[in-house]
Amino acid sequence: MNNNQKNIYLLVGYFIISILLWDTFIFYPFKLFVVMLHEISHGIMAVIFGGSIVNIQIDKAIGGYCAYTTSGGFISELFVASAGYLGSLFWGGVILIASAKTEKDNIISLIIGITSLIITYFVIKTGELFGIVFSLAFSLLMISSFFFIKGSFHDYLHKFLGLLSCMYAIVDMKEDLVDRSNIGSDADKISSLTGIPSVAIGIFWILISLIFMFLVLRYIIKLINRENLKNKT
Repeated sequence: MNNNQKNIYLLVGYFIISILLWDTFIFYPFKLFVVMLHEISHGIMAVIFGGSIVNIQIDKAIGGYCAYTTSGGFISELFVASAGYLGSLFWGGVILIASAKTEKDNIISLIIGITSLIITYFVIKTGELFGIVFSLAFSLLMISSFFFIKGSFHDYLHKFLGLLSCMYAIVDMKEDLVDRSNIGSDADKISSLTGIPSVAIGIFWILISLIFMFLVLRYIIKLINRENLKNKT
């Protein structure tokens, strides 16, 4: 079995395991990490539109919020509201591609840890213990893994985190945009801004997300094939 096949089987295996164990405690801390990506994406978009991040909450129910200021206006509000769903999808793709492009996977763990530590700063500003403890512990574990864990552990972890983040974004969209409404979610805000029913928005975005995942996975397979050819020559 060549490296290409191993990586494909690994991603397929992660996908199947994610479906089977999605609602189990095993996935709980990793989902909270994706919530961190979701919320910081709101904040980053707010900053892009001239606003600022006030604080970020991470709660034990696998939820959270990002309190922010913006310059106001329809475009600003629409982009900031959309950034959570699309952000976790985008960052998942970035992690997957980064894990395929470099052999120094422990550096990716360090970058994730430092990024999480930056997010922790905004979580601390809420003063809520659960989110502070989790985000700080996750950050320190990822940074520590850079120094103390070697080998393929990092590669396996990054592919798992990347795929989970992409999948979580799609599940999040489905639950907030299709399965339910009027719960104060990002989806409700998008629907109220555009006047488009949440179901229609949800179906459109889920299709876009699936296309994004397909393109990312296809790109990763091309990278692996290119590396295999390089090693043979």
